[in-house]
Amino acid sequence: MSGPSSRMLALLSLLQVHREWTGDELAGRLTVSPRTLRRDVDRLRDLGYRIDSVRGPAGGYRLAAGSDLPPLLFDDDQAVAIALALAVAPASGADIAEAATRALATVRQVMPERLRNRVDLVDAVVGSSAPRVDPDVLVAVSEAVQRHEVFRFGYGTDDRPRRVEPHAVVARHGRWYLLAWEPEHDDWRTYRVDWITPRMRTRLPFVQRPVPGGDVAAFVAARFKGSDRDDAWPCTGSVSLTAADAARVAPFLPEDAVLEDADDDRRRLTLGSWSWDGLAGAIAGLTVPFVVEGPEELRAAVDALATRLRRSFRD
Repeated sequence: MSGPSSRMLALLSLLQVHREWTGDELAGRLTVSPRTLRRDVDRLRDLGYRIDSVRGPAGGYRLAAGSDLPPLLFDDDQAVAIALALAVAPASGADIAEAATRALATVRQVMPERLRNRVDLVDAVVGSSAPRVDPDVLVAVSEAVQRHEVFRFGYGTDDRPRRVEPHAVVARHGRWYLLAWEPEHDDWRTYRVDWITPRMRTRLPFVQRPVPGGDVAAFVAARFKGSDRDDAWPCTGSVSLTAADAARVAPFLPEDAVLEDADDDRRRLTLGSWSWDGLAGAIAGLTVPFVVEGPEELRAAVDALATRLRRSFRD
């Protein structure tokens, strides 16, 4: 380490990573003697950080939560990460754009010039058409999740209060969702947080259920695809296109579409949807000629769509 300030910064960073370190582990990571480590710990304590000593054969240290906010110390990577996170915060869907801008200005002001220059190189224009979520509502929903407390709320234009067992708050594509178990329907439900109006706390505890599959984000993604469990479309099929037509539509395909070579002048496109009719419509919406490869359910859906369109034209 180049000096006491750099060592203290590295020491604080290590204490934030793990709940507890032995003195020998910290001294080894910082390449200092136990005596120097003790002095650096005392300097951090003088700055307001609550660092508890842990008893044991080798002794140790633990960073405790403090009641007051001491001066914050970040290494270079942490400082840049915080600044960039604040810069793109408006795209999160939470209504914190003004607060994030003020926080970014504050952080940038106390940064060394070398770090300010790194942050200023990222001049991103952040835009999002997603509706903004009131931070107070987001906090109320998250609090119910953390407390394992039955959550009571109004939803959208429906004044009828709902009562659910909240399990997780999920950010997805600029929107925030609450994943909850709804006893009334004996099933999982996903609610948009921007439509939620919290009501008085119930203070009723509940025992959390295991989310199917164990992965909350994957489970919510699967629900948006019409699947009960796996993060995959329940209906998947393939068509072939000419190489020229495939090149035309490629920039507009969804992220999970697969476009691969079929032969010298043909390409195979594989897409998914929540229904065979929906998949037939999505493929027809590409507005280029195609040949259905399969499965038979897709052939039938395309045939039915063609019949409906011809009938509509005649009518």
